[in-house]
Amino acid sequence: MFIELKDTIRKSILPLVSWIPLSPNSLTIIGLLISIWAAVVFSAGDLKGGALLILLSGFFDMVDGAVARAKACMTAFGAVLDSVCDRYADAIIFTGIIYGLIAGNIAQQFIFSVPLWLWVVFAIMGSYLVSYIRSRAEAAGVSSMNIGIAERPERMLILVAGSLSGYLGEAIFIIVVLTHITMVQRLLHAKRSLA
Repeated sequence: MFIELKDTIRKSILPLVSWIPLSPNSLTIIGLLISIWAAVVFSAGDLKGGALLILLSGFFDMVDGAVARAKACMTAFGAVLDSVCDRYADAIIFTGIIYGLIAGNIAQQFIFSVPLWLWVVFAIMGSYLVSYIRSRAEAAGVSSMNIGIAERPERMLILVAGSLSGYLGEAIFIIVVLTHITMVQRLLHAKRSLA
């Protein structure tokens, strides 16, 4: 859903980012380090601080590709590094939330009698499977897997909104539901494309 918006923003900032002295891969690593910082902040129970750091990390995630395009230095390794760092960032942020819940730094909630930390585990599973299905389907020959209602930008924005508004549990639950819907959407798309 937000992939088109992200691409539009990237294209519009191309003239502005060519002056950035860092390589795209350096920007990717900086974004990952900020995500690790966000996880630490979440684990301490600071939901608003963690949310703001996710936004800052997202800025670097958006700018790294724009810098690569502006400097004409896009590489296959850069794409792999970006994808790996995105997966690690997702996992570490959710792990920070799980730690905060188990340590009592974040108020534990129950949704349908299931503790929130377990819903976070389901969110990690859904997030990883959304990415894995895309990667596997594209490796099998599907040309485009930019489909689904819960790609990474959407998931992070839902998490940010829930953290800032005090509805973290509801946001995690929404992420779980939407990632699993996206998994089904991608599987069906892959089946049609590979038939």
